[in-house]
Amino acid sequence: EDPVFGNEGAAIHYRTMNWWHAGIRMFKFMLAETISLGVLALPQAVALLGLAPGLFLAFMIGVMATYTGYINGQFKEKYPAMQSLADCGELIGGFISPFAAIIGREFMAGSQILILVFIMGAHILSFAIALNAVTDYGACIIVFSVFGLAICFSLTLQRTLKAVSYYSIFSCGSAIVAVTDAMIAIGVAKPDMGRVVAVHNGLPPVKGVGPAMNICLAYAGHVAFFGFCAELKYPKDFPKALAFMQITAITFYMLVSAIIQYYAGPLVASPALGPASPIIRKVAFRIALPTIIVAGVVNGSVACKYIYVRMWRRTDTTHQKSFKTLGSWIGICGVAWVISSAITEAVPSFNQLLGLIVSAVLNLPISAIG
Repeated sequence: EDPVFGNEGAAIHYRTMNWWHAGIRMFKFMLAETISLGVLALPQAVALLGLAPGLFLAFMIGVMATYTGYINGQFKEKYPAMQSLADCGELIGGFISPFAAIIGREFMAGSQILILVFIMGAHILSFAIALNAVTDYGACIIVFSVFGLAICFSLTLQRTLKAVSYYSIFSCGSAIVAVTDAMIAIGVAKPDMGRVVAVHNGLPPVKGVGPAMNICLAYAGHVAFFGFCAELKYPKDFPKALAFMQITAITFYMLVSAIIQYYAGPLVASPALGPASPIIRKVAFRIALPTIIVAGVVNGSVACKYIYVRMWRRTDTTHQKSFKTLGSWIGICGVAWVISSAITEAVPSFNQLLGLIVSAVLNLPISAIG
C-alpha cells in the first residue's frame, strides 16, 4: 500500500521510474525554463549583470538549488506520504494547529498550481512565437496558440510520469542541439565579438533584479520535485537523479551564457537567437519545437496529477481504467490547459509573463528554502 497512490498492485502503476528516468526528466524540466521559456535568456542576463557576477550567480544559485533539492528528498524520505508542496504545507502547519494545517495546505496548493499553470501558458506562448518565426505566416498568434494547446493537451493524457519521460529524452536532445546550433551560428557570425564587460559599475538595483530573476527561473524545478520522487521505483535514488540533473544543468547554463555573451557582445538579445542569421534562427526554432511542447506537458502533468490524486485520494479510483477515472483525468487536463491559454492571451508579452512566473516562484516559501 503506497502512502501516496494507495494500491500499487492495481491496473495502473505509478511508482515505475528508475533514477535515470527522474534525472532526465528533472534536467528537462529545468532546461526548459531556459531554452523554451526564455530561449537563451541567460546570456542577456549575464551581459546585463556583467560576466563575472552573472556567472557567479548562475553557479551559486545552482549550488543552492542542489542543496535545497537534496533537503526536499530527505523530507520526502522522512515523510513518505508527501506528494506535493501542498502536503508539506499541511504537515508543517499541523505542528501548530489543525486550522494552520488547512491554511498551509490550501496556500501551498494554490501557489503550486498557479506557478505550474502560468508556466504551461508560457510554453503555449513560446510555441506560438516559434511557429510564427518558422513559418513566416502572419496569422494572429491566437491561431498558433490554439494549435499548441491542442498538442499539449493530447500529450498530457498519459497518467504516469514514466510515460511522459520517454518524450523528455527526445525533447532534451532537441533542446541541446538547438542551443548548440545557435552558439555555433553566433560564433561564426561574431556580431560583436570580444566586447565583454566583466562588471557593470554602478548598476541600479532595479535594472539588476530582472536578470537575477531570470537566472533564478533557470533553477525553478523544486515545485515538481516531490511529484518526481513520489513516482520513483526506489525513492532513495533521488539524490542520484538530483546530482545528475544539477551537475549537467549548471555546466550547460554557464557554458552557453559565456560563449554567446562573448561573441554577441554586451547587447545580446533575448532570445539570444537574434544575432544569428534568419535561416539559422528558423533551424534552431524548428529543432527546439519538441522541447517547447514536452516541457509544457511535463508541467501540465505535475499540476494535473496533484489535483487528480487529491480528488481520488484514499480510494482505488486512481488505479482504475473506468469511465469515471478517465473522464476526470481528461476533464482536469482540459480545464488546466484552457486556463493556461487564457493567461497567455491576457499577458501576451514574453518578458512580462516570465517576470510573473519568477515572482510567484520566489514567493513560494518551501520552494525557496527547500
